[in-house]
Amino acid sequence: MPLTDLGTYLNLLAAEGELHRVEEEVDPYLEIAEIHRRVIERQGPALLFTRVKGSAFPVATNLFGSHHRLELAFGRRPQNFVAELVKLAERLGPPSLGMIWAKRGLLRQALAIGTKKVNQAPILECQQHPPRLTELPLLTSWDTDGGAFVTLPLVYTEHPDGHGHNLGMYRIHRYDDQTTGIHWQIHKGGGYHYHEAEQRGQALPVTLYIGGPPALILAAIAPLPENVPELLLASLLMGQKLPLVASPGGHHPLVATAEFAAQGLVPPGLRRQEGPFGDHYGYNSLAHDYPVFQVSRLYHRKKAIYPATVVGQPRQEDYYIGDFLQDLLAPLFPLVMGGVRQLKTFGDTGFHSLAAARVRDRYPREAFAAGLRILGEGQLSLTKFLIVTDGDLDVADFPRLWRHVLERINWQTDLFVLANVSQDTLDYTGPSVNKGSKALMLGLGREPVRALPEAFTGELPAGVGHPVVFLPGTLVVDGASFAGDRALPERLAASPELADWPLIILVDDARATTASLKRFLWSVFTRFEPAADLHGAATTVRRFHVGLTTPIVFDCRMKPWYPHVLEVDPKTKAQVEARIARLLPARWR
Repeated sequence: MPLTDLGTYLNLLAAEGELHRVEEEVDPYLEIAEIHRRVIERQGPALLFTRVKGSAFPVATNLFGSHHRLELAFGRRPQNFVAELVKLAERLGPPSLGMIWAKRGLLRQALAIGTKKVNQAPILECQQHPPRLTELPLLTSWDTDGGAFVTLPLVYTEHPDGHGHNLGMYRIHRYDDQTTGIHWQIHKGGGYHYHEAEQRGQALPVTLYIGGPPALILAAIAPLPENVPELLLASLLMGQKLPLVASPGGHHPLVATAEFAAQGLVPPGLRRQEGPFGDHYGYNSLAHDYPVFQVSRLYHRKKAIYPATVVGQPRQEDYYIGDFLQDLLAPLFPLVMGGVRQLKTFGDTGFHSLAAARVRDRYPREAFAAGLRILGEGQLSLTKFLIVTDGDLDVADFPRLWRHVLERINWQTDLFVLANVSQDTLDYTGPSVNKGSKALMLGLGREPVRALPEAFTGELPAGVGHPVVFLPGTLVVDGASFAGDRALPERLAASPELADWPLIILVDDARATTASLKRFLWSVFTRFEPAADLHGAATTVRRFHVGLTTPIVFDCRMKPWYPHVLEVDPKTKAQVEARIARLLPARWR
C-alpha cells in the first residue's frame, strides 16, 4: 500500500514494532535531540513525542534511522524500476512491438508517475495569515546552535523563467513568527533559482513543506541533476501520482498530504546572519549571512505531526538515508558517466569528504578522465578526496580498497591535487568558506607493484608517539598540536625510520582515531585539506605536475580555524539522564 502521508507511515512503523511513543512532556530545546541521539546510537526505533513543551504539535524523529525502516517505507520497487529503466535505455534503438509488449509492466509504472490536481486536501484544513511560526516545535539540537531550526525542511522553488522546479533540503533558522534564514549552499538548485531572480531584482516565491509522504522527504535529499524534477522522484518512490491542490494565496500549488506548508518570498539583496548550527560533519558550522525567507501564510493539517531529525558526528539518521539513495541511483552512474562502473560516497565522512570509484582503464589515463567526470557532476563536484581504481573489487569495502590502491599507486604520477577550487560550504578545512582543494588518487593495474609493511618496530622522531598500523602501509601517529608545531609533518616525511612506509597519518590522538573504521574515516577525511595538508619526503615538478616521494604525510590534526567538535553540554546530558528511565526502555538508553 502506498504511503501517502506521514501518519500512514507512523502507523506502519507502530504495527512493525518500529515506533516508540514518549508520553512524558519533553522540551524541543536540546532535550528531544539528546533523547534522539541516545536511541539512534543504540539502533533504536522511530520516536513520537506526544507532549512537546510550548507547542500543540507532536514531534516525530528517527523516521529513517535504520535500513529496515527504509525498506518498510519504500521496499524494493523503486530500485527495481530504476534498474529496469537503465536496461531499457542501454538497449534503445528503433522500438519493436515485441520490446514494447515485453516492457508493458515498466510502461504502466511510468504512466503512474507525475502529479495530479485535487480540489480538497488535508493541508488546507488549518490556515494562518499572518503565520505564527513560533507555535511550531522546531528543535534546538546543540547548546551552541544559533536558535531553533527546521531540520527536515522541504524547500520548493521554481525557476523564474519556468525552466522547472527544485525541491531541496536547505536548513531553516527561525527568527520570529514570520521570518527565517534559508541556508542555500553552493551547487544547490534552490540557490540557482534565487540567483536568477536576484539578478533581475525580483523576489523568489518559496514554499516550505514540513512533513508529508516519506517519498517527498527522500526526493528532497536525493542528489539529482539540476534539471531532473524531484516531484517526479517522489511520485516514483510512492508508486502513484503526487496530489497537488491550488494555494488559496495564489502561490505554488501545495502538496495535498503535507503536514505543514509555509509560503512567502525571499527578497533580493536582503541578508541576515544564519547559524551557528551543529552539522552533519560532526562540527559546529559557523554563522554566515544568508537570504531571508519572509513567510506570509502557514497551512497545516488539523492533527499535524512535526517531523524532525538530528545531525552530528556520523552515524546519524542521514547516514542511512544517504546509503539508501546511493543504492537507488547506483544503476544510473554508468549510464550518465561513461566508464564509471561503481561509485561510493562515504557517509562516515559526511559524504562529500571522501568518494571512491571503480572505472574502466582501457587506454592511457582513461581512469583519470573518469575521475574528472565524477568531479564535474552535480553535487559530486564537491567531493574533496576521490579514490579511483580499475580493480575488480567492491569500492565500498574501504580497507580492501585502500590496500589495493597503496599497492599500485605511482606517487610521482598518480596523485593529483587540484587547488583553488570550490569546497562544500560546511567543510572548514580550506582557507575560507566555499574554497579549498581536491585530491584524485589512482590505484591502477591488475598486479601490485609493492608489498606494504604491516608492523612498525622502528623509532619515531622526537615528539611523535602512539604508532598504530591501522591498515597495511598506513601508520597512524600523534604529536604536538598544529598550533604548537606546524613543521612536524615535514620532519616526519624526512625521517629515515619511516622511509619504508607509503603513508603516515598525523592526528591529535592516534588511539581514538584508530578505535574503529568509522572513527578513522571521520577523523582523517574531515580534518584534512589536500593542498595544505599533504607532505612528502621530496617533491618533483615535471610538466607542471607535482610528484611526491614516500613517505607521504597527511596532516589530520585539528587546525586553529576549524569549528569545534560537537559534544552534548553537561547540563542537557544531566537533565536527560535524570528522566531517562521514564522516557525510554532500558535497551535504548
